[in-house]
Amino acid sequence: MIDSKETYIRYREQDRIALGRKQDKRPHLFADEIWKFEILLRKVEYYTNCKKDFVSKVINKCHKFRFHRLSVKLGFTIPINVFEEGLSIPHYGTIVVHGNARVGRNCRLQEGVTIGATNGSHEAAIIGDNCYFGSGAKVIGAVTIADDVAVGAGAVVTKDIAEPGTSWAGIPARKISDTDSHSNLCKDLFAF
Repeated sequence: MIDSKETYIRYREQDRIALGRKQDKRPHLFADEIWKFEILLRKVEYYTNCKKDFVSKVINKCHKFRFHRLSVKLGFTIPINVFEEGLSIPHYGTIVVHGNARVGRNCRLQEGVTIGATNGSHEAAIIGDNCYFGSGAKVIGAVTIADDVAVGAGAVVTKDIAEPGTSWAGIPARKISDTDSHSNLCKDLFAF
């Protein structure tokens, strides 16, 4: 969670690297909507968590308005304070994440991913670091997913995945290999 200016800067830098924007320092004016979305996500988190004075609250209202408009345009329902640093969304398309979910560092979400609660519950998934979710993957309910897990396209996860460094697919999701998620994430995230 962003709790200081230093954390905010680190989150934005890791998000940039996760998106594969190694050479670019800022989004292009008429492109890069997903990167702009992630920057606004981090700004809203920073102002909500760290800035409490009147002027900052007014600025945050403006950021929230722009964030909401861009969320609707891109089809993303991603609440604040859910994702740690290194969030990567490579494509436009519907992505729905429950506000009580907690997702670790370096998560990559393809289009059509849902991370939600079930049966009126307010409990949602707790997901580890370095996880990948393929197109249309669903994580339903209060499940726990270990670090370095890859969930394949169209898979439906309804039970805990306790084994780190594995790949899962199918409905319901089953283990298909001992291959970790790193090949699906930006290599520069693991450079240091």
